Amino acid sequence: MVDVQGTVADGFEPVRDAFAANFARHGERGAAVVLYREGEKVVDLWGGTKTPDNDGDNGPGADNGPEAGDGPEPWAQDTAQVVRSVTKGVAAAVPLLLHQRGQLDLDGRVSTYWPEFKAAGKERVLVRHLLAHRTGVPVLDTPLTPAEAIDGISGPRAVAAQRPVWEPGTAHGYHAQTYSWLLGELVRRVTGRTIGRWIAEEIARPLGLDLWLGLPAEQRGRVGRIAAVEALAAPAAQGPRLRPKRSVAEAYRDPESLTRRAFAAITPLPDENDPAYLAAELPASGGVATAEALARFYAALIGPLPSARTARSGGRLFAPATLTMARTEESAGPDRVLVVGTRFGLGYMLHGPACPLLGPGSFGHPGRGGSLAFADPEARIGFAYVTNGMRRGVTADPRAQALVRAVRASLAAREA
Repeated sequence: MVDVQGTVADGFEPVRDAFAANFARHGERGAAVVLYREGEKVVDLWGGTKTPDNDGDNGPGADNGPEAGDGPEPWAQDTAQVVRSVTKGVAAAVPLLLHQRGQLDLDGRVSTYWPEFKAAGKERVLVRHLLAHRTGVPVLDTPLTPAEAIDGISGPRAVAAQRPVWEPGTAHGYHAQTYSWLLGELVRRVTGRTIGRWIAEEIARPLGLDLWLGLPAEQRGRVGRIAAVEALAAPAAQGPRLRPKRSVAEAYRDPESLTRRAFAAITPLPDENDPAYLAAELPASGGVATAEALARFYAALIGPLPSARTARSGGRLFAPATLTMARTEESAGPDRVLVVGTRFGLGYMLHGPACPLLGPGSFGHPGRGGSLAFADPEARIGFAYVTNGMRRGVTADPRAQALVRAVRASLAAREA
């Protein structure tokens, strides 16, 4: 049995139960879950190990963790984790805040800020198309190597030259990897700063968040090591394990499908434990954060945080109009990359069958492999779950969903 650490406020005990059950039922290795309600933390739990069994190394070149072979290191309260596409939700706040401050027109053409981007039929792409995965550039005809993906030059150059695979604005498909260079270069052109630096200076530092897009070397020892985990066999009483629909499975197997090509925009896949990858600024997938930081970030999007070190709106990031834009549906229906039906606002996934969140007004982002973070303005909560045990799947990991159901049940019981 895993020794679950941390605290829950009265009435949120079901979240602790669900978190503990994930280790027994779903093969969880190391994880944390944090919940803010009305600006106050009501759940703060962690457990398991930050490194795989018989592997104490935090990644190639790590110099401040235990020696490899020392055995698994326990997950601590301040353990941070690569959160893959959960990063997209943090990064999406940047253009929205730039718009809120009058520095970026969401209905303006991307090429207004980035002239080279208008090549190959993209002259009419709007900023909002980029945020809602409607740009038509989820793939690269020539994938980037891991080194090219993080050099800050090759990625923006590649997406600027890429011809869209559908007419921009007419359909949507998940820009799994190319979102990094699309959004990162747009922010750099508008602000003169990299998106990682902007997040550090305008969001993470004022709110006191252990959240990085571009991990400093001195923080490397805090980071859990990603490794794959397999789901445990379900007890007979729970019925057979769910399998993906045939069309989805076929799309992932077909090397010519948009699905495979989108996720293979970096080929071969990068080593996500590599210090060079952790130090890079890839807003599609490379963020590193604690569950505390992500939950606090989403809580700050929708309301003030009493202890925030900022003069802006008492710690609240989004003005009411910006919050409305973030979670107003921009894309819905069949996703040309993920195959299933998805819903997107401006940079955020919205509640729906493919990505169940707390309720209809929720907005946030999952990470391929398990992690999830979101806000629900009606329930006044910010939620985050992070894990180092990567499972197959993009939008509805069973561990995250068990926690969301427990939060929903806890809130319902308090209101009964």
